[in-house]
Amino acid sequence: MEEKQIELLVLLEIEGLEDKARFEKHLKKEGFIVVEGESFAYTGKSTTTLFSTKAFILEVFKVALQKQEFKGKANLIFLLNEMPYPAYYYDLTTKEFELAQEEK
Repeated sequence: MEEKQIELLVLLEIEGLEDKARFEKHLKKEGFIVVEGESFAYTGKSTTTLFSTKAFILEVFKVALQKQEFKGKANLIFLLNEMPYPAYYYDLTTKEFELAQEEK
């Protein structure tokens, strides 16, 4: 039986990242591929559930940010099998990604 793969696309908006090469080295180690010609866009594949894949993305990018210095904010959006998920922002106080609240 063939494993189902989830196609990932992750977009990060970040201000003032000190060392992009070091940041992306961590992402590559975790299986993400840099999208050529795009700033802070990454692809990958997963064979786990959508829930596990979402948790994996948030954890990998959280660790990558914790290893770096950056000034400002970081926002993350991703698509799993071309299905968009809600936006997240990196909370500098808790050092975790939090679900962004939609403005009404």
